[in-house]
Amino acid sequence: MEKKSKSKFIRLIVYVLLYIISYLVNRFLYAHELLSVIMMACLVLFVAGVVVVVLSMIKTNNHRKATILSLFNSLVNYIAAIIILCWSLSICGVNVNTIVTSVGILTLVIGFGAESLISDLVTGIFMLFENQYNVGDIVEVNGFRGIVKSIGVRTTQIMDVGKNIKIINNSDMKNILNRSSNISIAVSTIDIPYPTDLEKLEEKLPALMEEIYNKHTDEMLSAPKYIGVSELGSSSITLKFVVEVDEDKIFSAPRVLNHDLLLGFRKLGIECPYPQIDVHNKND
Repeated sequence: MEKKSKSKFIRLIVYVLLYIISYLVNRFLYAHELLSVIMMACLVLFVAGVVVVVLSMIKTNNHRKATILSLFNSLVNYIAAIIILCWSLSICGVNVNTIVTSVGILTLVIGFGAESLISDLVTGIFMLFENQYNVGDIVEVNGFRGIVKSIGVRTTQIMDVGKNIKIINNSDMKNILNRSSNISIAVSTIDIPYPTDLEKLEEKLPALMEEIYNKHTDEMLSAPKYIGVSELGSSSITLKFVVEVDEDKIFSAPRVLNHDLLLGFRKLGIECPYPQIDVHNKND
């Protein structure tokens, strides 16, 4: 993410410098103006680089603070580009104040062409103040589920479990499902044979649940709970269990619970059932 943003920033600066150089060439290559522009650009890039490095050195586990740092990092690049552009024009003798005065008229003209850009910026500002989601949160947007890796002035980057990064414009971040806001519930089911003494098994389940929790406190927030019989199948009884977990454990916790339930039931003398067919012979 940082490499992409830096490459875009450098590309923008190169375009600005090329424009200034071409302008100076048209003005018979005034060496002192060209040198001033280069020195100014280097100074601004150096200051911007220092700010980016300082921001990257700030480590925090707080998602809200990480979001603000990500936005500041994005803003530094935009501000540096604007400073270089305005300062370069000023060095070349262009009256920047006149341009600023004309912004009111230009805004109306540019606004039609930059409607999406403005929408992204405004949405990003409201998102920040409303605290809808932060860097590190697990969100789902239009069916895409992943961790928010960065939040910029215009875009938000989300990475899924396959390490694929989706870049979404802030204005398109609608109907967001923030899965990190509350505790998640992992569900597990296991089948037992019909001949099993269900009442005796249910008496032994609390001890088994505590044993499973004590072995996996890193996966579970509390001991698993036995909900009851969820289904009466053709060859088995289905028992349902739930456990409170963090959202990032929503897939791994059921696997752990399934594994330990199977081993625990085997210790209790209960094997998983298999389909059975009763065959009746009329001659018997």
